[in-house]
Amino acid sequence: MIKLALFEQFRWFLKGFGSLTLTASEKGLVSLTLQDLTPDDPRKGRPENHYLQRGMDQICEYFQGTRKSFDIPLDLQTGTPFEHKVWHSLQQIPYGQLKTYREIAQDVRCPNGARAVGLANHKNPLPLFIPCHRIIRSDGSLGGYGPGLHFKKKLLSLEKGNITQHAPQ
Repeated sequence: MIKLALFEQFRWFLKGFGSLTLTASEKGLVSLTLQDLTPDDPRKGRPENHYLQRGMDQICEYFQGTRKSFDIPLDLQTGTPFEHKVWHSLQQIPYGQLKTYREIAQDVRCPNGARAVGLANHKNPLPLFIPCHRIIRSDGSLGGYGPGLHFKKKLLSLEKGNITQHAPQ
């Protein structure tokens, strides 16, 4: 017997940041996409899926500076066992703190795996909830960020309190 998973999506716009699309299953959040889009079809109201509602609320609280961590179930349907280890390690990094790719590689017991950590970060389906923006290179430079380096800069600045708080539009 084949069981098909049902997913729901909700997209909204954060002024000064861009478009966010959140996907959830009946078990938790599945993905978050960040894009440089203006609101061509801004959603009104609230999503029906409980996890989408909670995810949207927690993201808004994060951008308002009142949330430092997320406490919502994640339904990680993609990724290798190594990527899951990396993503779990990323979730342990506190708000406003940074770690290097090398430090995460050591955390997951792959001391020569800094590049593999970078690839796992790039495949992260839930940026913000799995905070891969808090990873930098050993030389102090930012490295990459799947959704775009400009998003990484905005997120790190937000966590350092250097930019105006974002409000949902």
